[in-house]
Amino acid sequence: MPSNPPARDAGGAAAPGPHTALRTGVVWEVLRRTLGERAAGTGRPALDVLDTGGGSGSFAVPVARLGHRVTVVDPSPDALFALARRAAEEGVADRVHGVQGDTQGLLEVAEPGGYDMVFCHGVLEYVDDPRAGLAAVAGALRPGGGTLSLLAAGVGGAVLSRALAGRFTEARRALGDPDGRWGEADPVPRRYTPAELSALVTEAGLEPGAVHGVRIFADLVPGVLVDTEPDALRALAALEAEAAELPAFQAVAGQLHLLARLP
Repeated sequence: MPSNPPARDAGGAAAPGPHTALRTGVVWEVLRRTLGERAAGTGRPALDVLDTGGGSGSFAVPVARLGHRVTVVDPSPDALFALARRAAEEGVADRVHGVQGDTQGLLEVAEPGGYDMVFCHGVLEYVDDPRAGLAAVAGALRPGGGTLSLLAAGVGGAVLSRALAGRFTEARRALGDPDGRWGEADPVPRRYTPAELSALVTEAGLEPGAVHGVRIFADLVPGVLVDTEPDALRALAALEAEAAELPAFQAVAGQLHLLARLP
C-alpha cells in the first residue's frame, strides 16, 4: 500500500510528502475534493468512510484528519496494529477503527449500506474473484450517492516499464495476456485497462465516473534527476497531475484510479 508521511496541507490535514506525492498525490487530491463535495451535498461535515485493504492507514489517517470517521478492514493484524499506532500519533484515534477481514467477506465485518465512500485501493489485483469483491464493496455504499474510489494496476504501465527496461518479450506478453501479466514471475496477478475497470463497476451496479492515470512518469524518471535538479520534483508532480486526466496517458499509467457512484 502507498505510504504518506505526516506532512500537512493548508487545511491542517495530513498530505503526501514530496516524493510520495508523485505516486499518491493525484489520488489524494481527488479524494479530498470528492469528500468535500459529498459532505456539502449531504449537509454532514463528518462522513462515514470505509477503507478495504487499507493496511496501516496511508489514506485512512489523512482522511480522518479532515474530520471524517474511517473504518479500515484488512486481513493483517500487524497492519492493523500499525494503523492504531499511526492514528494515535496523528491524534485521530477516535475517528479511525480497524477491523480484521477481507474484501470478499466485507459485509460480514462492515455495515451494509453504511458508508458515504469506500476505498478499494490495490485490492482488485489480488482478490480471488474481482466481481464478488466489487459486489461486496457496492453493498457497503450508502444509497443515493455513495462513492467508490477504486485504484488498480494498469496494463499499459506494465508494458511500458518492461519495454524501457529492455524486457521486450515480457512487454509483448503483458500486452497480449488477458490479465496483463508479463510472465510467471510477475508478482501482480492481474492488471486492468480503463474500459475493463468501468465494465466491472457497471456490472456491480455502480455508475462509473472520472478516471485518472496514476504513476504515469513517477516510476520511469530516474530519481537522480528529481533529487538534483531545482524544482524538478514540483514540476514532475504538476506534470503527473495534468497528464492524469488525459486518456492517452491513462493508457500507459502504472495505476488507474476510477470513481463510481451508487445510484
